[in-house]
Amino acid sequence: MTAFTGHIATDIAEIQPCAWDTCLQGEAECHGYYRACDEAAARSGVGLRCGAVFVEDSEGTAAVAPLFRLDYRLDTPLQGRLRQAADAVFGRFPGLVTLKVICVGSPYAERCHLGFAPRLDAAGRAEAARALLGSLERQAAAEGAHLVAFKDLAPAEDALTAPMLGHAGFAALGSLPVATLDLPFPDEAAYLASLSASTRKDIRRKLAKAKAVRIEHRSDISGLEEVIGDLYESTRRQSGLDYGDLEVLPPGYFPAVARALGERAVFALYWIGEDLAAFNLLLVEPGRVIDKFLGMRYPLAREHNLYAVSWMANVRFCIARSIPLLQSGQTAYASKLRFGSRLVPSVIRFRHRSAPLQWLLGRISPLLSFARFDPDLAALAKTKPEKAA
Repeated sequence: MTAFTGHIATDIAEIQPCAWDTCLQGEAECHGYYRACDEAAARSGVGLRCGAVFVEDSEGTAAVAPLFRLDYRLDTPLQGRLRQAADAVFGRFPGLVTLKVICVGSPYAERCHLGFAPRLDAAGRAEAARALLGSLERQAAAEGAHLVAFKDLAPAEDALTAPMLGHAGFAALGSLPVATLDLPFPDEAAYLASLSASTRKDIRRKLAKAKAVRIEHRSDISGLEEVIGDLYESTRRQSGLDYGDLEVLPPGYFPAVARALGERAVFALYWIGEDLAAFNLLLVEPGRVIDKFLGMRYPLAREHNLYAVSWMANVRFCIARSIPLLQSGQTAYASKLRFGSRLVPSVIRFRHRSAPLQWLLGRISPLLSFARFDPDLAALAKTKPEKAA
């Protein structure tokens, strides 16, 4: 049997780009993307730094995944008044609810990019995954980390790793699902026809009132870096949700990603006269567009219905290129479901190095699900079963 050896890289640059991208073929969030994120964090001193975990065998790189460290507060999923209450109780003594975590995944992605060399069969992938887990456990012990975790495992990756992680004593924590829109439509009219009559009417009304909006698509954002960063921060503050370090982008993120990805990073710019009123960062793959970040200028964006305008612009962008999937992330679920999206589940799997504390965390993890405290998902849960993949 092939011998697999796991390694921890402090910098993703230690892994050859071709080796990484072979394990994660077709991903816009590729080696270049993660390197750009880490370099932006290193330059600014803001945002979480990312390394990697990888596995080698006699033929080369067999498995890869991004890796980061986090001081994680157990009350991170709580929002609104519940977060305020938790801050009042634990704010002076954060160490009571803070755990040091070594985590597979990235704060800059909505999916755990765990990739394997195409030459591996199912047995080889399972063996490589065990070697990867072994290297994580050794690293966690060396660093004194409390938890080893896998962030935002999508269904395919979770199906591969769940038996191994379950056997190793990992528990599950519900993460935020990812909204995804299927677009098997020949044109915009066919897409609109798939929606309810009331939603169709609402979209058409908002588009009719947005004739002053000029839409531009470009990959080079030279001269707009600062305003795009400001629009993102403005929108993040408006959201009312706070996931701490997990949602902080380093200054320089947007130009760094633009340089790293070239034409695979498309910025949709929404102009009102000479004012940039909104932007959308789209990561373009052959079969999917990832609607990565949206930034808006308030109240201008509301006055011109730019959320609906940007949604329809993205639908047109995909249909014009015969791209069948628009992934729109882990926020604003109510609107995305109205517009035809489905929710793809996502899970965090974790294990505390102390068996008694792992038993306790495993018992309370259903109460700390991220989805439980998202206001849109909580409201949907009260009215009807969640629409899932």
